[in-house]
Amino acid sequence: MFYGALVWDPWLIIAQIVCLQCLYYLTLGFFLSLLVGTRVSRLTLVYFFDFATITTSTVTGCCVIASLLLTSFAGAGYMLFLIERANKCLDFSATLYIIHLLKCMIYGGWPSSITWWVVNGTGFAVMALLGEYLCIKRELREIPTRYRSNV
Repeated sequence: MFYGALVWDPWLIIAQIVCLQCLYYLTLGFFLSLLVGTRVSRLTLVYFFDFATITTSTVTGCCVIASLLLTSFAGAGYMLFLIERANKCLDFSATLYIIHLLKCMIYGGWPSSITWWVVNGTGFAVMALLGEYLCIKRELREIPTRYRSNV
């Protein structure tokens, strides 16, 4: 039987989504504290969810953009260990960014900034494509069939 041919486990999928989402926001918080936390007096949820902070006109806004893009690279690495299947990377990346969009809409309304859409679209593409690439590299590794024996 092939891997995952007859097995559909919704609890595993939900757990993977929750775990990936938590790791995404933990990593985003880490990068925001490194890049933005040194520039502002108080790091708040505004930098996580408000579309107005993502701007190229200020250095702080550029640091927020860099944090979001670095987090998408890290998210691709997380998918290598959490998802492990190249054909599922696009689905999980899309789910993560749709949930992020919903959280941003709840926090600050519909993101009307074109910069927000470009940065998050780029982050989505990086996470999905790099995650697929890394998973394909792992899937295509040779499987050792036997060890050398001195007979």
